[in-house]
Amino acid sequence: MTETETGTGTEAGARPADPAAAPAPPLLPAPGAGPEGTGSPETAGGEAPRLGSFLARAAAGTAVLTVLAAVLGLVRDQAIARYFGASDASDAFLIAWTVPEMAATLLIEDGMALLLVPAFSLALTRRASGEAEAGADPVRKLVAATLPRLFLLLSGGAALLIAGAPWVVGVLAPGLADPRLAVDCTRLTAVTVLTFGITGYFSAALRAHGSFLPPAGVYVAYNLGIIGMTLALHSVWGVRAAAVGVAVGSALMILTQLPVFLRLVPLARPRLPRFGRPGRRSARTAPLLGFAVLAPVVVFVVSRQSQVLVERFLASTLPAGAISHLNYAQKVAQMPMVLSLMICTVTFPVVAQAMAAGDRERARLRVERDLALAGMVVLLGTAVVLGYAPQIIEVLFQRGAFDVADTDSTAQVMRVYALGLLGHCLVGALSRPFFSSGRPTWFPAFAMGTGLLVTMGAGYALTYRFGVDGIATANAIGISTTALLLLMGLGTRVVPIRTRAVALSLGRLTGASLAAGAAGWACAPLVPDPVLSLAAGCLLVPSVFFLSGLALRSPEVVSLLALTRRRFLDGR
Repeated sequence: MTETETGTGTEAGARPADPAAAPAPPLLPAPGAGPEGTGSPETAGGEAPRLGSFLARAAAGTAVLTVLAAVLGLVRDQAIARYFGASDASDAFLIAWTVPEMAATLLIEDGMALLLVPAFSLALTRRASGEAEAGADPVRKLVAATLPRLFLLLSGGAALLIAGAPWVVGVLAPGLADPRLAVDCTRLTAVTVLTFGITGYFSAALRAHGSFLPPAGVYVAYNLGIIGMTLALHSVWGVRAAAVGVAVGSALMILTQLPVFLRLVPLARPRLPRFGRPGRRSARTAPLLGFAVLAPVVVFVVSRQSQVLVERFLASTLPAGAISHLNYAQKVAQMPMVLSLMICTVTFPVVAQAMAAGDRERARLRVERDLALAGMVVLLGTAVVLGYAPQIIEVLFQRGAFDVADTDSTAQVMRVYALGLLGHCLVGALSRPFFSSGRPTWFPAFAMGTGLLVTMGAGYALTYRFGVDGIATANAIGISTTALLLLMGLGTRVVPIRTRAVALSLGRLTGASLAAGAAGWACAPLVPDPVLSLAAGCLLVPSVFFLSGLALRSPEVVSLLALTRRRFLDGR
C-alpha cells in the first residue's frame, strides 16, 4: 500500500474522467462548477453562483443545528455536573463515555465519512452519466454490498465490548480504586458501536446526495436522549442513567435520518455479481472500500481519538475529579472547532467530486478557501475562550455539586486547551482532502501517529509537575504537530495547495486572535457579574479581533468586512 501522489484523484487503474462529461449527482451542483468566486473562468458564470448559494444555504442550516446540538450538549453536561459534580461517579461515566467518543469519531465524524462520501459521490456520478449496468443502480448496488455486512460487523463489535468491559476499563483507567461503576456504564454505552455505525453510514450517504440537515440534526436527538434519561432516572440509577441516555440517544440518531435515507436511497434488491466473479463496475468500486483504503483511515481516526485515551489514562493517576475537569474544559473549549469544521463538512462532497473528476485546480481552490474560513472561525472562538474562560465556566456549570474550586480548575485547563484549537481544526480540515480521492494514503496516519507520540511523551513529562494543566499542554503540542505535518504534506501528495500562502494567512489570523484574547483577559475582571462580563466580552473580543485583522492585513478579515459593508449598503 503506497501513498497517493499528486495524480488525478480517480480510482486506481482508471482513466481520468473528463469534468465536462460527468453530470452532477442529484441535489449537488455539477462537478465542473467551482464555488462562488473561486471557479475557473469557464465556470464562473451561472454555475459558480449556484454552487456558492447552495453551499451557503447548506452551511447556514448545518450551523443552526450544530449550535442547537452544542447548546443541548452544554445542558447535558450541566445536568451531569449538577447531579454528580466532579466526583468518582462522574469520572466513572466519563471513562465509559470514551466508547461513544471513539465510536463517534470513527463511525460518524471522520472514519465513515472519509470512506463513504467519496464512494457515494462516485456512484452518484456514474448513475447520472449513464454508466450503470442495465437494471442496476450504482447507488443501490453500493448499499446492498456494504450495509448488511457493516451491520453484522458492528453488532459483533458491540457484543465483544459488552463482554470485555472490565478489561476495557482496566486499560483506560488503571488507577481507579473501584472500577465496578465504570464497567456498568461501559456496558450500557457499548451499543453505540452499532448505532453510531449505522448513523455514520446514513450521514455519509445523505451528504453525498446533498442532504445536510438530517445528518446535522443527529446530535440534537442524541443529546435529548441523554438529557431526558438523566433527568428521569438519576435518582434511581445514579450516573448509570446518563449511560442509559447514551444508548437511547444513539437510537434516536438513526431514526432522525431513516426517512430521508429511505427516500433518497430506496433499499431495492439489485442484481449483484457473485462472490469471486466481480463485474466491471464492482471491480472499479473496490478500491474505494477495500482494505487498502480502509486500513489507513481506521489507523488515522483511532490515533486521533487516542489523544483522549492518553489524557484519561494520565488523569486517572491524579486526585478524583481530574478527569471531569479535563472533560468539561475540553467540551466547552472545542465548540469553536466544531463550528469551524461544519464548513469542511458541507464542502467535503464537493472536493470529493472534484477529485473524482480529475479537477485538481477546483479542489485546490476549495480546500484553500475552507482552511481560511475555518481558521478564522476557530481563532475568533479561541480568543473568547482565552479571555473569558472563568466567566464561561461559572455561567455554565457553577451550581449544585460543581463549586468555585471546580470552576477555577476547569477554567485554567480550558485556557490551555485553547492553545491547540487551531491544530484540532486544521487536522479535521486537512484530513478530508487526503481521503477524498478514495485512494490509499498512509501519510495522515503517520502524521497523527507522530502527534500522538508527542502527546504521550509530553504528557508523561508534564503531568507529574503540572497535573491537569500538563495534560492539556501535551494535547495542544501533539495536535499542533500533526496539523503542521498534514499542512506540509497535503500540497505534495494530493491537492497542490499553496502552503506558504495558507500558513501566512493563518499566522495573521493567529496574531489577531492573541490580541483579542489578551484584551478580553484584561477587561473580563472589570465587570464583577459573570453574565454581564461575558456579554461585554462577546462585543469586545470580536471587535478587537477584526480590527487587529485589518491592521495585520488579513485577507479573510478584509474580504468579510468588505462583503458585510457591501450588503449593508445594498440593503439601504
